Amino acid sequence: MEEIRFRHTLPVQIRFSDVDQYGHMNNSVYFSLYDLAKTSYLRDVFGTLVWDKLGIVVANINADFLAPVFFTDQLEIETAVTHLGHKSFTLVQRAIDRVSGLLKCQCRTVMVAYDTVAKVPVELPEDFKRTVCAYEGKTLEELSLQG
Repeated sequence: MEEIRFRHTLPVQIRFSDVDQYGHMNNSVYFSLYDLAKTSYLRDVFGTLVWDKLGIVVANINADFLAPVFFTDQLEIETAVTHLGHKSFTLVQRAIDRVSGLLKCQCRTVMVAYDTVAKVPVELPEDFKRTVCAYEGKTLEELSLQG
């Protein structure tokens, strides 16, 4: 993945039930942690924005599992928007061991703007794009060209 500056970091706790019979975190748990961090990112970026009309849904998600996570690891999830399109945007997330700095997993998710009333994809509102750009410290052109 390209060099990304992550402004959003969320420490997460590994639960006893997250660890499988091999002593490491089950691969499916990463997606729950990434969802938790997505929610935290959106709250931090948009505050109390009401999501009753504009929703966002996952269109594609891919993860690269690079090193096992064990119960005693201290994980944090880093999140950044790396691309803004017309109807979609791309999030990159990483699971990092806070103590060693070791990258354990990285994930790329394409999210689509969705009208929750009409049940169809819609254009990302300009104020949505401006707010993301301000948080990420990038221009719309920079985030439109990346991806």
